[in-house]
Amino acid sequence: MSTQETTAPTYANLKVERRGAIEILTLDRPEALNALSPEMTDELNDYYAGLVERTDVRVVVMRANGRAFCAGLDIKAARKREGLGPVAQSLKTQTDIGNIYRKMRACPQPIIALGQGAACGGGFSLLLASDVRYGAPSLRMNAAYIKIGLTGCDMASSYFLPRLVGASLAAEMILTGRFIGADRALSSGLISEIVPEDELLDKGLALAEEMLATSPLGLRLSKQALNLNIDAPSLEHAMAMEDRHQVMLATTEDAAEAMRAFVEKRAPNYTGR
Repeated sequence: MSTQETTAPTYANLKVERRGAIEILTLDRPEALNALSPEMTDELNDYYAGLVERTDVRVVVMRANGRAFCAGLDIKAARKREGLGPVAQSLKTQTDIGNIYRKMRACPQPIIALGQGAACGGGFSLLLASDVRYGAPSLRMNAAYIKIGLTGCDMASSYFLPRLVGASLAAEMILTGRFIGADRALSSGLISEIVPEDELLDKGLALAEEMLATSPLGLRLSKQALNLNIDAPSLEHAMAMEDRHQVMLATTEDAAEAMRAFVEKRAPNYTGR
């Protein structure tokens, strides 16, 4: 498993910063409350698609610049596509944004999201598609779509929310578009912890460092199993995935190194092989 370091990509609406095997992705349109413009949508798709082959990046910390995490779709910046009728154009916009969440779930790196201020609609789904979420006291989230005459089920909200918070709270949010704040998000398990805003990045990086103490393949396959087994049709299907991963990893050099390190009471030196 090669871990040759690659150069972090450069974007106009996102900032990407490397911290060893951790990459910090910052939504950087604070003047527009980090709303999803067509350009930002393209960049997020490009970034998360590219992670699949970037084995030198083991964890992603996603955050946002400014007073809001992401206000959802930037309606003012909607892209007009020549030659497409209204239905085809709307479907293209839906698919372009929706692909971000598909790629977030498909990339092998755990994503730690740090949220503050408003996270609405598609911005809310950026949090939902992440693996771990920390929130500032100012964080407030909603599935905004029903507020503008649409169904409340959009950008995977009807998939993520019931699985994360249960059917009752999911229905409450989706059928009204109402906001929930950090306190209720914490009590429902939607976020892991409420953290002062100026400490969010340190909190996310500390968790990322804990993840780096695991073997590279073990971390990647753990995310895969979690995401696949949430939809497993039975206990047997879920355990078959776990058994497959454990048998595979038991034969790796990293597994042997972990055993030696345990016996010798030291930190393992993982190589990704």
